[in-house]
Formats: sequence, structure tokens, C-alpha cells
Amino acid sequence: MGGYTRRVVGAAEFRVGRGRRAILARRLAAVAALVLAACATQPPAPPGAQACPAPQPCPACPVCPAPEPPKVPTLAPASFAELPGWTSDDLAAAWPAFRASCRALRFRAAWREACARAESLATPDAAAVRAYFEANFAPYRVANADGTTTGLVTGYYEPLLRGSRERRAPFVHPLYAPPDDLLVIDLAAVAPDTRNMRLRGRLDGRRVVPYWSRAEIEDGKAPVGGKELVYVDDAIEAFFLQIQGSGRVRLESGEELRLGYADQNGHPYHSIGRWLVERGELELGQASMQGIQAWARAHPTRVAELLNQNPSFVFFRVLEPGPNGPPGALGVPLTAERSIAVDPRFVPLGAPVVLATTHPNSSVPLERLVVAQDTGGAIRGAVRADFFWGTGPDAGLLAGRMRQQGRMWVLLPRGYPVPAADNRR
Repeated sequence: MGGYTRRVVGAAEFRVGRGRRAILARRLAAVAALVLAACATQPPAPPGAQACPAPQPCPACPVCPAPEPPKVPTLAPASFAELPGWTSDDLAAAWPAFRASCRALRFRAAWREACARAESLATPDAAAVRAYFEANFAPYRVANADGTTTGLVTGYYEPLLRGSRERRAPFVHPLYAPPDDLLVIDLAAVAPDTRNMRLRGRLDGRRVVPYWSRAEIEDGKAPVGGKELVYVDDAIEAFFLQIQGSGRVRLESGEELRLGYADQNGHPYHSIGRWLVERGELELGQASMQGIQAWARAHPTRVAELLNQNPSFVFFRVLEPGPNGPPGALGVPLTAERSIAVDPRFVPLGAPVVLATTHPNSSVPLERLVVAQDTGGAIRGAVRADFFWGTGPDAGLLAGRMRQQGRMWVLLPRGYPVPAADNRR
């Protein structure tokens, strides 16, 4: 408010200054007119005499700068009555996901009290969950930088691939652990604004340079030999496993190997679907995961060209097997249809979120309580979510078709230090 007042006062002072300059300009113009009139009534100057000077143009007045648009807070207070589906959703289905978040958040001051109270509700019904959140949390509407409150909602899942621990046909596409020369640079200690950023690179002599791109890694420039975790039988499936960030590989013995995100080469994510659309290879409505897979099957000799359009490359680690979902960025297992990935610059990891969108390729409402437990390289912006559908091909069909518009409200413990000013970076 103080900054806005200063801008208003400054604008008023500027307008007063312009008024005074305008009066002075009018007086100077009147004097100039008198001089010109006197010149006009004087007889012609005798030969050799100095003529009356030609009038000079008045200097242009400064242009008043356009006022800055008012800043819109990313998180604005709302009421529970505003939340779509709040009274109709089976909130108890989201309770295990929220309790999982509390395992990671319970030692943080802002979450300690709310998570302690959640411990006393082991298996509550929907009404008890609703009462708990209304007593301990406050809802906030999420807005974009331009003040709009709708954004893109996509879907993701945990793929199930076929593979082998040894390289032999058809299992020839490796999934790697992080290479030893990959540097992760954390500048948060000296530049707090970068606390959500990690720079990746490698040493070239005494210089830190960007790490190898996908094409360069596939071309053998990165020292990934010996870092193979498993080999799979399909390059496009391996690519989408990197996009999803985690998955399972069923070995020939029937054993399932669970892989999770370990690191990334630091290059930005580029959409291969957009590349296909821009080149006229696919229509916009065909650029789903299934559409891209179909194109790759029809053009096997161009798969490498396609995949290399995305320079980002993900490395994996082997996880403990178990019935729960894969771990997200918060470090807790994801819950099918109740976990989402968000941009943590705007929505705190671990927070419950009311998501109002529609089912994939449909206008059927999808309004439910979910929990922000993951992140993703393509998940950028305030009103932006990636909906976790679960594990296996059925979940993959839903995830691949999901590209909906949606709105979001985040629930934060009462007393949570919500930034009063714009918190976008």
C-alpha cells in the first residue's frame, strides 16, 4: 500500500509540475507573438541591417509515464463456501495423501500445530475431514501474474515398461543413474531468491559449463558407461518414463524394478508434441502422448530426431518396491487421483489444494481435494497443475489425454505467513 501511495503522490506532483510549465509556456508564446507582430508592423530593414529572427519551435513537453498496473497477489483470501466440490467431494479419500504430507511437514513451525491435530484423526469420514480443515486452515484463491485465475491442468502417471538387467535384443535402450561428472550448484546460501533453483553443469578445465544435452548424451559424449540401471525395449517408452519422472520396469523373471527421479542434466524441457505440430506432422488435437507414440511407431527411423528436440535428460535411482505410489518431490508416496505436481514458487509443497477442472477430453467436472506433493520441469506458473492418475496403462491413457483448463485454491494453516505483496519471480 505504501508503494502504491508513493506512486500516486509522485504522479500528482508531476501533474502539478506540468501545469506550471504549461502556464509558463503560454506566457512565452504570448511574448513570442508580440515580438512577431512587432516584426510584422516594422518597415523593411534597410540594406545591411539585421532582419527579425525566424521563430524557433517550442521544445516538446515530456510525456507523462503510464502508471504501473496494480500488482495482483498470487494468493488471495477466499472462503470455504467458494470452493467447488467442497461439500460433495469425498474428502476422506484425500486424507491419506494429506497425512503423508504431514510426515514431511510436521517439524516446520507453520505446519506443526495443524499436523499434530491431524494425528488424532486416524480414519475420519468426509464430514470429519471437512470440519478439520475448516477449523485449522484458511483457503486462498490462486491467481496468475496477469490476474487471471484459470490455467493448464495436465496429467501424469507411473509407467510400466518391459526390461532386462542385461543388454540384449530387444532390450537395448538404457536407463541411467547420474554420471559422476554431473555438478549440482546450489546458490541459495548467497542468493536466497534462487532457493528453488539448482544449476547443473560439468567442469571443462577450470570453467563450469552446461552439461551435455540429450543428443550429446545419446551420442556418447557423457561418461554414462557403467551407470546403466536397466535396459528397456522401447525408446519412446523410455522417453516418456523420463517425462513422468518415475516408473516400474517388469523384468523377464517377473520381478518389478521401481525407478525414481535422481537428477537431470539442467537443460529446459521442450515439447516434442509442439515440434510435431509446428512441422505439420500432427494436428494439435493429435499431439497427446498416444498420438506421439503412434507417430513414432509409424516413423521408426526418425525417433531419435524427434526425441532430441527435447534437450532435457533425466537420470534415475532404484527405489524400494512397495504397494504405494512413487515418491514425489516432497519425498512421500504419491496417491492416485489425489496428488498433484505444482510450481513450488507459488504453491507450497505439501499443501492441500482444491482443484476445479474437467475429466480428460470432457466437460464432466473434476472437483476435488488434492495435495501438492510433486514438481516437474514443465510445471511452471501459479495456476498450473499435473494430476497424478496412478500406475499402469489405464492411468497412462487418462494422463495422456488430459489437457484441461482449471482453477486452484490452496489451503494453508491458519497463521501461515502468506506474502502480502506479489510473490512472483
